[in-house]
Amino acid sequence: MDIRRYLQTIMQRGGTGLAEELGRHLDEWSRRTGISVETWALPAGRVPQRVTDAVLACLAEALSNVEKHSGASVVSVAVTVGASGLRLTISDHGRGFLGRASGRGVVAMSAHLAAVGGRCAVNGTPGGGTTVSGIVPAAALRGP
Repeated sequence: MDIRRYLQTIMQRGGTGLAEELGRHLDEWSRRTGISVETWALPAGRVPQRVTDAVLACLAEALSNVEKHSGASVVSVAVTVGASGLRLTISDHGRGFLGRASGRGVVAMSAHLAAVGGRCAVNGTPGGGTTVSGIVPAAALRGP
C-alpha cells in the first residue's frame, strides 16, 4: 500500500486508539514486506486524533524508507506517552547512511510532527542502520 492510500485509510477509520492503529499498520506492513517488526512499547492511553494521525503518517514514511532503502530484515518500533509528551522511535539495522538525512520522506516526517507541535530527527550510521526519533510535546496531547 502506498503512503497516500494508507493515510486516506487511517483518516477514514477515525476514532480508534493510537495503539490499535499502530498494531494494525505494523502487522499489515510486516506481512506485505516480509520485514519483521519488534514492538517495544505502544501507548496505553488515548491520544487526540490529530496527534494519532500525525504519528501514523510519520511512521508510514519511516517504514517506507526502511522498505525502500535499508535492506534491513527487522525494524524496531517504540511509542510511549508520558508526562513530557509522546516519543516515537523507529530503528533498523540496515545500510544506514553518512551525513545529513534528506529527501522527501524526511521532510514529510518532520512536517507531520510539526503540524502538532512536534519535531523529528533522523540519524544513520553507515552499515549500522537508521533511527527516526520523534517527539510530540505534552501540550499537544491535551488539546482537542
